[in-house]
Amino acid sequence: MSFHIALTFEDGLTRFIDADPGETVADAAYRQGINIPLDCRDGACGTCKSFCEAGRYDGGSYIEDALTDAEAEEGYCLTCQMRPASDIVLRIAASSEVCKTKAMDVCAEVVSVIHLSDSSIRLTLALDRTARLTFLPGQYVNIEVPGAGQTRSYSFSSPPGAELTTFLIRNVPGGLMSGYLTGRAKPGDRLTLTGPLGSFYLREVRRPVLMLAGGTGLAPFLSMLDRIAAMEGSNSHPVHLIYGVTLDHDLVEVEALQGFAERIPRFTFTTCVADQGSSHPLKGYVTHHLWPEHLNGGNVDVYLCGPPPMVEAVRTHFRDCGLTPASFHYEKFAASEGNGQ
Repeated sequence: MSFHIALTFEDGLTRFIDADPGETVADAAYRQGINIPLDCRDGACGTCKSFCEAGRYDGGSYIEDALTDAEAEEGYCLTCQMRPASDIVLRIAASSEVCKTKAMDVCAEVVSVIHLSDSSIRLTLALDRTARLTFLPGQYVNIEVPGAGQTRSYSFSSPPGAELTTFLIRNVPGGLMSGYLTGRAKPGDRLTLTGPLGSFYLREVRRPVLMLAGGTGLAPFLSMLDRIAAMEGSNSHPVHLIYGVTLDHDLVEVEALQGFAERIPRFTFTTCVADQGSSHPLKGYVTHHLWPEHLNGGNVDVYLCGPPPMVEAVRTHFRDCGLTPASFHYEKFAASEGNGQ
């Protein structure tokens, strides 16, 4: 039985490798053509020091100069010594280019294009049977716009390993991808996906989680929640999502969130609409609906995905409150007629 290792690089690229029982991560990476930083192979120099985001492993033997006990306790490890005991997510302190690897291109076929509202489109693709596109929940790919020679970036809304791959896409009037999806797209069209990319992904759930989504920034959270729902045993930590939109019709995929609330014992969610003329019971921005129980005195992992003004507003809110979350991961996106979605 081999273990799956996700190597995440400083430039946002992720590559997946398999490690055989008893094989070090460094040996597995080099065997599969990925030259992660390495020098001595004896646990003496520290060149291959990396950070384990999730998973279990035998840290092997090394000297204090290469890796201190305090670093090992935090989750740092030496790839030349560590032997996986489960699937692992490993943060490599180098770019993919330095490690002589690059993103993968895979082909997919359009299954459906569903207009969830005037502002939101669900794109469903079927990957080619020979394609191996593995990703971490929350990551994105670049999708080539047919006939344009340009790409647009979209987060997966489906979980890794799903039979069909889905994306939640903002409909931008005059947008390049929006123009294709609303005017020319049809089942059977061929698209090229490049990735996976991004450092915004679900880490191991070790404490309460707060998710903040703006508009189609909900997409990566749908993937994350599907992963949490599939975890062995029920998640023991509370997970709360605040989903904010501008107008009533921007509020989509609420039924999916209700389904997660039924599948995940400690998951709750709140929706809000910024438009003061809205008929929605909760108005305002996500920061207006952040309560002390959601922040847990700072002992919380925060995930934030939305347009730049929202991201900056949340960061300012935390700063003004004097709150520093245990971890804070965010992804911001912008869309415009010229280069947007």
